Amino acid sequence: YHLHVRPGEDVIEQLGGLHKFMAWERPLLTDSGGFQVFSLEGFRKVDDDGVEFQSHVDGGRRKLTPERAVEIQWTLGSDIAMAFDHVIPGGADEATARDALERTLKWLQRCAKRHRELMERGNDGMTNTFQHSNIPSFRQTLWPILQGGTLPALRTESLDRVMELGPWTGIAIGGLSVGEPKDKMYQTIDVLEARLPATLPRYLMGVGFPADLVAAVERGVDLFDCVAPTRGGRNGSAYTPEGTLNIRNAAYRTDDGPLDPSCDCETCTTYSRGYLRHLFVAGELLGLRLLSLHNVRYLIRLAAEMRAVIQRGGDAFATWADDWRRRYQHTGVA
Repeated sequence: YHLHVRPGEDVIEQLGGLHKFMAWERPLLTDSGGFQVFSLEGFRKVDDDGVEFQSHVDGGRRKLTPERAVEIQWTLGSDIAMAFDHVIPGGADEATARDALERTLKWLQRCAKRHRELMERGNDGMTNTFQHSNIPSFRQTLWPILQGGTLPALRTESLDRVMELGPWTGIAIGGLSVGEPKDKMYQTIDVLEARLPATLPRYLMGVGFPADLVAAVERGVDLFDCVAPTRGGRNGSAYTPEGTLNIRNAAYRTDDGPLDPSCDCETCTTYSRGYLRHLFVAGELLGLRLLSLHNVRYLIRLAAEMRAVIQRGGDAFATWADDWRRRYQHTGVA
């Protein structure tokens, strides 16, 4: 959605595709725009054909259909493209959840059909080679998104019907972290965990707080995306092993220590808490960037640590997760 609105997928294609555009020689995943359009409450109209919405950039009316969503992602040149889905708010009633589920399944069939057509066209430029990664070259693949609110019966039905439309190379759990109680989110993942194919990567969309990542990995999730680390960073909130730290607090005014002594990011190895607090108090944009970089690095390190623990096997992860929560959630920093 965002790259379609600005600068436009055609501009990015002319500049060599998304990898070259952002100088990232590793796999890239793009969302279809379903969640972004969902966030435009009051500026969109949904029907079986697609979504008509008003651009937040120029105010113009635009139409996004399943076919168009696939075409945009194909033009961008991402490695994993997501099917167009109908996202509903947390706590939606069964009738609303059923309607969104049925529409998402119909849209998935249209997305898959259009993606097959583009694949059959034979565009060699869509095969990406990653010079700085151990990921093998592959052509763009399309992943489906499960919907169904927090209703167990609808969620399992969504999974069963999506799998009938495969085969797929990965599968996403959508429609969570959209206002529902946290325990409902975890319960929904619990319902799906045993039924999800063990051979497919499991992608939980829109979830990114550290405690949620640990809880979701306990439930078999592999992949996440979220604006939380950068949004929090822009507001002075930093992730640390002892919990979340608010760098704006006056206690850090003369603190010459690093933001997180255990972190190897540029922010923590270069600048003091006192300096970072000064940047935020003074309204300097550098502060927003430095805390965002740290939070992203924190999550990368957390994911690496979880992978290492999982490889130990047995009950290692359950023990580690309990210890991690005890430190992160109960120690607490201001």
